Amino acid sequence: MITFKNVGKKYPDGFEALKDINFDIKEGELVALIGPSGCGKTTTMRMINRLIEPTSGTILINGEDIAEQNPVELRRSIGYVIQQIGLLPHLTIAENIAIVPKLKGWEKERYETRVDELLELVGLDPKTFKDRYPAELSGGQQQRVGVVRALAAEPPIILMDEPFSALDPISREQLQDELVKLQESIKKTIVFVTHDMDEAIKIADRIAIMQGGEIVQLDTPERILRHPANEFVKGFIGENRLNANDAVLDATDLMRRNPVTAKPTRGLAEALKMMKRYGVDSLLVTDQQSRLLGVTTLERLERHYFEEDKTIADLMETDIITVSSDTAYTDVAEIFATKKVNAIPVLENEKLVGLITRATMMRGLAGMNIGAQKPLVGGAGIE
Repeated sequence: MITFKNVGKKYPDGFEALKDINFDIKEGELVALIGPSGCGKTTTMRMINRLIEPTSGTILINGEDIAEQNPVELRRSIGYVIQQIGLLPHLTIAENIAIVPKLKGWEKERYETRVDELLELVGLDPKTFKDRYPAELSGGQQQRVGVVRALAAEPPIILMDEPFSALDPISREQLQDELVKLQESIKKTIVFVTHDMDEAIKIADRIAIMQGGEIVQLDTPERILRHPANEFVKGFIGENRLNANDAVLDATDLMRRNPVTAKPTRGLAEALKMMKRYGVDSLLVTDQQSRLLGVTTLERLERHYFEEDKTIADLMETDIITVSSDTAYTDVAEIFATKKVNAIPVLENEKLVGLITRATMMRGLAGMNIGAQKPLVGGAGIE
């Protein structure tokens, strides 16, 4: 999708920001560019929408040289999210989101529908938020709007320049989780600049570690953690992560404790309200002894919502893949690699004790103490 061929950038004062870099980004892939200040990561990203022009080499999108394209039209076809958010304060949220679709000549009905769809996608009720102004939203809410504004005109590529770094830790982690979930459904090609290795490990399909205008390693988070290319990469990753990788990890190191649960007698309206309240798209169904009975999904609940006599026991799937608390990390990784699952319940003595997602697995590999963190919904499962 995006190809850099021998790309360099040298400024008139002699500073060489990029040194003959070569790499490819595949369609639908999220690649994080990371490295110390001045390493060239932001320069690399801004070359994709021609905010910065290279002094040598070629950049291709779908095989076409972007130097031959109109830069204004190119930028309108690429989403862009920045740390400062950049919402126009005198425009409503709906007007901010609709800026690029309007510039591209969309019909009013089309872009108004798109605004509602995108706000719902990030958990902001259109009726509540679309007529508000940016100053009336929290920082996290504003950044959610900044993300969906970049999606408004349905661009195939999105550039994200440290979009969450100015937020408080809780809002930042929530938005990272939402980005991972969002990317699973939209499958955009995303280039994400960050200075935070934990963030890169959590969200990226591949990570490009940069130093002095060069890419010193480009690989998956797991391979970088297991096989750092040199001492610089080892130092940038940090000893804690490397030491954690040397340990034998099991399911308890990878899981979230206290996932959202419900009893099988719950009605569909109750269950749907619960799922929307806690921002989840599935419920783990357990009995009074915390034994896992099955899983039901948001899509299934919405499809059968008007069948008032049904409970979630009628809709739950019972043929699900689980692991025990002592299952090795490699076996968990194999399940994610070979089975079509987004999450794996963890059982101990037949009782549900946690839930592993791809994000928690990578954070566990990075040496983070997931079990000691704030529970997904706080406290014990919902009765």
